[in-house]
Amino acid sequence: MAAGDGLLSPSVTRRVIEQFVLRATNAAPPRRLADLTDREQEVVALVGAGLSNDEIATRLVVSPATAKTHVSRAMTKLAARDRAQLVVFAYEAGLVRPGWLP
Repeated sequence: MAAGDGLLSPSVTRRVIEQFVLRATNAAPPRRLADLTDREQEVVALVGAGLSNDEIATRLVVSPATAKTHVSRAMTKLAARDRAQLVVFAYEAGLVRPGWLP
């Protein structure tokens, strides 16, 4: 943790979230979704699917710095303290589903 790494590996985190989503009820999308631009929603969905900033950059044909900026802006708008909160938001907002890559 001292190096800033997550407590769980991304694959374990993804499986935990998938199980959470499978047991969740169908709630209305969070109102904060409207605060994001279309591109930020797309980026949050890609974060929710487990992609790194470099992978997001490749997918969107932008620089890694631009991808990082989109992630950072989405985190700020959603008051997310880390990527894990973006993942939870992506699932709660219906931007991603278990086993699905946007």
